[in-house]
Amino acid sequence: MSSADATLTAPQPAGRDRVTIIEPGRHTGHGADHRRVLALAWTLALTDWRLRFYGSALGIVWTLARPFAFFGVIYLVFTEIVGLDKSVDHYGVYILLGLVTYNFFAEVTGNSVQALTIRENLLRKMYFPPAVVPLAVTITALLNLGMTMIAVLIFVLANGIFPDWSWLETIPIYLLVTIFAAGVGMLLSATYVRYRDVQPIWEVTAQLIFYATPVLYVSSKIPETARHFLLLNPLAAALTQLRTAVVDPSAPSLSTEMGGDWRILLPIAIALGTFALGFTVFRRASPRIAENL
Repeated sequence: MSSADATLTAPQPAGRDRVTIIEPGRHTGHGADHRRVLALAWTLALTDWRLRFYGSALGIVWTLARPFAFFGVIYLVFTEIVGLDKSVDHYGVYILLGLVTYNFFAEVTGNSVQALTIRENLLRKMYFPPAVVPLAVTITALLNLGMTMIAVLIFVLANGIFPDWSWLETIPIYLLVTIFAAGVGMLLSATYVRYRDVQPIWEVTAQLIFYATPVLYVSSKIPETARHFLLLNPLAAALTQLRTAVVDPSAPSLSTEMGGDWRILLPIAIALGTFALGFTVFRRASPRIAENL
């Protein structure tokens, strides 16, 4: 028996608290209670979210103002320089909703890349399931999304769009976006530990995804052949259906744009498949994450 094993199995003196010694690099998080993982992730996410506003009297205000500032620049360019598309009802609302949705995806994936290396001290020195880290990143982004949606709602109402039963579609739509973003985030965080080139590659890829997603334009403007291909992107599919559900009920639905009800299952399958891939890669990498940091 090794000295480490002897230390772990040696009887504890009476009257003293038991101390469990965890060898750095050996914890994997496999078999950890799901409730405990969720509780840790929620605590970590809430702490990070609160620290973001610590010492800043206008922190929450800037969180609400940031999407509007970016939207203002984009809207000015499209109205004064490029020319606003008059054929799209409430085009400004659609652009704002598209920017907020894409920024949520970008926040989850971008912050997940280095999330494990940032938490290196936790992962090396104590029993801390690695899965907590990317999950906390996603929860933090959801908290920010919730705050931003308050500003979006004000803008939507100001443009004469009022709540309707179709707005309930936003729940499964954003659930799909969250699943897709979390899957990509886990994949990026796990691979970045060993391959640091992941970060610059993803920065370029994220820009390509932005322009390939109908954020600044609507999917109906894309030629039919290319449209069916681009709408396989879960983000593009989500924004297309959001337009119908929230912005303009008369706009073509995702089913119409893709040419059939059954085809809407394709972006859903891609989102779920991405999550499964990210989860599998992360789970297999977990046992050696602490050692590779």
